[in-house]
Amino acid sequence: MSFVASSNPALSAIEQQQQQQYGYSTAQSEHTATLAGVVHKTGILTGIAVLSGGTAYAYLPVSSSLVFMSCIAAAVVCFGVGWVIAGNPRRAPVAAPFYAVIEGVFLGLLTKSLDLYLGSLLVAEAGAATQAILETSLALPAFIITISCVVVMLTLYSFRIIQPTKRFVSVVYTAAGAIGLTYLAMFILSMVGIQVPYLSLGSALQGGQAAMIGLGFNLLVLGLASFMLIIDFGRVEAILRSGQPAYMEWYAGFALLVTLAWIYFEAVKLAFRLAMLLNRRN
Repeated sequence: MSFVASSNPALSAIEQQQQQQYGYSTAQSEHTATLAGVVHKTGILTGIAVLSGGTAYAYLPVSSSLVFMSCIAAAVVCFGVGWVIAGNPRRAPVAAPFYAVIEGVFLGLLTKSLDLYLGSLLVAEAGAATQAILETSLALPAFIITISCVVVMLTLYSFRIIQPTKRFVSVVYTAAGAIGLTYLAMFILSMVGIQVPYLSLGSALQGGQAAMIGLGFNLLVLGLASFMLIIDFGRVEAILRSGQPAYMEWYAGFALLVTLAWIYFEAVKLAFRLAMLLNRRN
């Protein structure tokens, strides 16, 4: 399999770094990365993220404003650490676990903020469905959705049903760029109190057409994030075949964690929207 341009910047950086900056040969040796090593390192980083996220959810402040500000701070740190790792893969064995901790804190606090917001909206309701919503964190359905997306994409890739062709990569990468710009614009507008109609989570509170359009947009972005895994799987497979150094196992794990975090980010928002729709139907 030839190298394809990955929509994940972390994985794209690997090809650019492999000979020009470090000057190593791609010949196989006993110190090269392996698939088992990538799976192992990805599992470790994911476990770290889950543990730190659960700790943040359980013990960090319950104030909605503090949770929101903590989420913003964690997101900034995640971006900075991710940029450092992408610039020098040799730092991955040390920096990737740190990134996983911060990413987990960010996602844990995001989940907590949505749980708190949902609880504040539904606490006055007396229905059995509402009580079930209040007693169950959004983390569980979001986690199930994330795992399901990974299993489906891995199956499609393993059976060669979907492959990261140049056209596929180009379409997904273009769409991801458009979504990224949209999210950036939405974030900037939210800082001045402006909510984008239909696309922001606020549309879930409006019900009707606005809520359904927002749900559709959420599903679309979740699907796009899942397709990023197809590209990343292809990139990791190509990297392994090229015989790159063993520290790239940590780097590949970090890159996959970036995509997994995006999928969970979309999944927890989807769970929030579905919880609101379920409540309105009861």
